[in-house]
Parts: sequence; structure tokens; C-alpha cells
Amino acid sequence: MGAPLLELRGLRREFPAGEETIAVLEDIDLVIERGEMVAIIGASGSGKSTLMNILGCLDRPSAGTYRVAGRETARLTPDELAELRREHFGFIFQRYHLLGDLDAVGNVEIPAIYAGEDTASRRARSIELLTRMGLGERLTHKPAQLSGGQQQRVSIARALMNGGEVILADEPTGALDSHSGQEMLKLLRELHAAGHTVIIVTHDLSVAETCDRLIEISDGRIIADRRRPAAGATPIVEPEAATPARAWRADLGRFGEALRMAVLAMLAHKLRTFLTMLGIIIGIASVVSVVALGQGSQQQVLANISAIGTNTVDVYPGSGFGDRRSGRVQTLVPADAEALAGQSFVDSVTPSVSSSGTLRYRDREALTASISGVGEHFFRAKGYTFARGKAFDARDVRDSAQSVVIDDNTRKKLFPSGDALGEIVLLGNVPARIVGVLEPIQSNFGGSDQLRVYLPYTAVMNRMLGQSHLESITVRIDDAVSSDAAEQGIIRLLTRRHGVQDFFVVNTDTIRQTIEKTSRTMTLLISMIALISLVVGGIGVMNIMLVSVTERTREIGVRMAVGARQSDILRQFLIEAVLVCLIGGTLGVLGALVFGAVFGRITSEFSLVFSSGSIVAAFLCSTVIGLVFGFLPARNAARLDPVDALSRE
Repeated sequence: MGAPLLELRGLRREFPAGEETIAVLEDIDLVIERGEMVAIIGASGSGKSTLMNILGCLDRPSAGTYRVAGRETARLTPDELAELRREHFGFIFQRYHLLGDLDAVGNVEIPAIYAGEDTASRRARSIELLTRMGLGERLTHKPAQLSGGQQQRVSIARALMNGGEVILADEPTGALDSHSGQEMLKLLRELHAAGHTVIIVTHDLSVAETCDRLIEISDGRIIADRRRPAAGATPIVEPEAATPARAWRADLGRFGEALRMAVLAMLAHKLRTFLTMLGIIIGIASVVSVVALGQGSQQQVLANISAIGTNTVDVYPGSGFGDRRSGRVQTLVPADAEALAGQSFVDSVTPSVSSSGTLRYRDREALTASISGVGEHFFRAKGYTFARGKAFDARDVRDSAQSVVIDDNTRKKLFPSGDALGEIVLLGNVPARIVGVLEPIQSNFGGSDQLRVYLPYTAVMNRMLGQSHLESITVRIDDAVSSDAAEQGIIRLLTRRHGVQDFFVVNTDTIRQTIEKTSRTMTLLISMIALISLVVGGIGVMNIMLVSVTERTREIGVRMAVGARQSDILRQFLIEAVLVCLIGGTLGVLGALVFGAVFGRITSEFSLVFSSGSIVAAFLCSTVIGLVFGFLPARNAARLDPVDALSRE
């Protein structure tokens, strides 16, 4: 003979009351066999509800043993107790404990979801059970749309969803009128006749007398245990059991239920949800916008640097810009430029000399201009582009040709409405023909209104200055070569030629790297400040989720009573927190994009540059915030004691 279905030995349940403890149940010895229909009766405060909670594994005894089919419940983990509630017990509560956001079918399906039954099967079974209960026309009605008797029938259908080997009914007729009460007792007797073990907890003797066995309890002790003479005549029939789905489908079903309930909870409190998201929205929008501002400003600065030379090394005489003797150092000569041009790491080379003088066109007023003598590769080395015409060539340099390229400022001053190409201008006393006009130069280290003209360096040296040495040499490095390595190669070559290092170099790529590093540092600094708002938003999420756990304690208790594992509850609240943060992150990114569009219309100095990396990082950040700050409330929810959760309003 197998072990009894339910067996209690020496069971005791105590509750703290200030500094003392009160014993609600004392020395309970009870055995309930399969197929029995038992009534536990007693006055209010007698301990009958506490006994039912222990029988249904909603509560644990303080002492003694309780075995279900031979399994000692004290040794079971919370998830193993949840399995017992899910697979063996079905609860019919006096207050129904239906979830208000779900319709009748959804409420009945819940135990099967946690049991891992596939969607189609559990829906079909739910509809079949509700139809058997006479609710075939109320399948899509929510609890608020059902009468008390109808809600109780939904509760019974839910109890039977996973088979309901043991039906535990707590005051099943207490909230019903007499007619509905009689119908309820009839249903319970039918369930008993179908093979279910039915345990009714009631204070109504007339209800108790419909059962085969009556257990009376008073002041926490069993004072009577009577059986009707006909007891035991009912055959034991194994109740239907739900067919579980595959493991991955079961997990997917539980995840889907958690996701659905999270969305329903968010929609039920739209304003609160939005206010919770607000901190995340502001934080994500700030971080994405700051990163975009940093990248936009960095690109603008680098573009400005490109306007004065891209990946170039400038060679100057002397030991540095502050060297007063540099003007007397005349060892930098055109032959040095020719030697550098022959190096494998060099893209192009241009010697440079400079002067200033008056600039005149016909009878126009004389203007002061900066006169630069450069090589034919100067414009390529500096990254300048032409609006009209072209640069002078190597032949012009060799012949000291009086060919001149003017900048856009000079064109505007001398030729405000005409074409400058081919015109003759006087540079001091030297006439020169205009062969090219440059596009506006976005940034340089001179004044923005200064007039600049460019001639072959040989023409300036021979026809204006009368000197044979150079003021500087600009070397453009091949893009495939490290600028640092090229710089060292230039220094070695010129030192060997001069016998001494009487020159210094300026690497514009180093300037670029310094600006990039500074820009990244500033962007990081401002981003860290913006992250503070994300942390504040995360704390807001945690606070609201803690409030949500408090408000939905009864729902948590119901889910645990029908078999939800701690991990199921944890998942549900974590999903809600992550959803809040993900939606907040999405709105934050959209807000940043809108800010970028508005910023672009307000100013043309530079635009925000959004990167996919920063947007992905923003979403990852919002997900992490949801997980981190949602974990504590979710863990608190998962650790709630089912009986305590059910008793709260």
C-alpha cells in the first residue's frame, strides 16, 4: 500500500506577536487519502485557514512534518513547492483572486503556462473547462464583467487546469448568494465524483455536512474527525493531467506570459510609466547628443586642420619658434627640398619663402598683401582647391615665371564682379599674370581678411628678395607611412646634409592627434556628467518598481498559488524594468536626433554627427540599467511568501 496522499504529524504553526509567539495550530495529526471529500470546519480564528494554507503548500509549519504523497515538504525548495502547487493542487479562493487585466480564458490558462503546456493545447483546455462550467459565452469577459458566481466558476476552472488532484476550497460559498452557493457545492461534489480529492474549509455546518468526512478544529487543535457511513464508496479516478510542451517552448511560453503582463502593467499606469521613463529619456538623449556634439566638433576641427595641411611636416631653420637666431640661419636651400622629394615616404615637397608688399590692379587703390613663394606642389600639400584656373607648374618654377595664384579674399577686393584669370597685377614693382583663383580657405592661422597671393618661390627669391635660402620646406607624407617615422627620416636626412641639426620640424599630424585626444577627453568628461542623469533615472525605475511590487502583491500571491516559480516572478518584474528602460532609451535616442536636426537649422558652424556605436551603446546602457535597478524589486517580489502575498490588499 502506497503512502497517504496528505499526512501531517505533530504539526505546529506559530506566529510572532510582539516579543511573544502565538500558536495557531498545535499537535495536528491528520491523514487524508486519495478520493476523499473532506470538510474542515471551525469558528473564525480556530486555525482552519492556516491549516488549509499548509495543506496547499502556501505556508510552512513551524514544527512537525507534512508529507505529500510521501514527500517531506520541509525539505523541498521554493521551486519544488511551486511544482507541488502547480501539479497536485488546485485552489478555489473565497475572494476568487482572479487577475483583473486578463479575461476568463487568460485567468484559467495561467497554471498551464507555468506547467509548460503549449499555447494551442492550454487554450483549448481552458475553453473546454470554462464551457463545462457554463461560461462558454463569457470567455473573453474580464473579472469585473462577471458576477460573483461566474468568477468562482472561473476559479474552479483554473484549479482544474493542470488536473487538480487535490482541490482546496476556502469558504467557497462565503461570497455567494444561496442559489449560487448550492450550484458551487454541486460542482464540488461532481469534481469529487470524477476522482478529485476535495478539501473544503468552511464555518458553515450545512456546507460541511455535504462532505464524506468532517474535521472540526478549535483553538488550533482537531477536536473531532467524523466520517459519513457511505464514505469510501466513491471510486478513485485519476484526474486529467496537462500535456507539457518541449522545454524550449515551455520557457518561451513563460517568457511570453511575463512579457504580456509587463506590458499590461505599464499600460494600466501610463502616466506613472512615462514619468519613470523620463529620467532614462533625458539621460540617453544627453549622452547621445554629447557624443554627437563631440564628434561633430572634432570633425570640424580636423577639417580646419586639413585646410592648413594634411599629414604634413614643416621644416624651419633654427631651434624653435622662439629662436632669435633663426633669421641668420641660411642653410635651408632648394637642394634640401629636392633631396627630400626623392625619399620613398614623401608624397610631395614644396619650398617656401614669404614677403609682403603692395598689390595693385590698374587704377584701383593699392592693397597690402602677403606674398608667398611656393613650389608647384604647395597647393596639394596644403589641401587647397581651385575655384578657377590652376596652379603654376614645374616649368614656371624653373623659369622664375611671374605667374600668380590669388586667394578668394584678393579676388573679392580686386575683381568683385569680373573674372580674374589672365589679368595682370603689380606686386610691388613686379608684374604677374593671374593663373588661378583658390576656393575660400575655411581655416588658417592668419587673419581671415588677409589678402594672400602665391608665386613660384624662385620668382620671389630672384625678383623680389634677392636671396638663395628658404624660410621653410613643407613635406606631405605618403598616406601609407607613419608620420612619426617620416619625421625621423626627414631629420636624419637634413642633419646628414647640414652636418648639424640647425633646423626644427612641426608635424601637423601630431597636432591632429592632440586635438583628437583632447576632444575625446572632453566628450568623455561631459558624457560622464550626462551619465549621472541615467543613474538618477535608474534609481527612479527602482523606486517605481518597488511601488509596483507593493501594489501587485496579491497578484504575485495568486501566481505563486497556481504554481509560478520564483524565477517566473523574477523574470516578470525584470522584463517590466527593462521594457521601461528600453522604451525610454528609444525615446531618448529619438529626442537626440530631433535635437540634432534643430541644432543643424540653428547654426551652420558644424553639425552633430551621430554614430551607430553611440546609439547601440545607449540601448545597451538602458538595458543594463533596467537589469541592475530592476533586480532588487524583482528579487523582493520573487521572495514573497505566497500566503503573505495573498493576504495583502
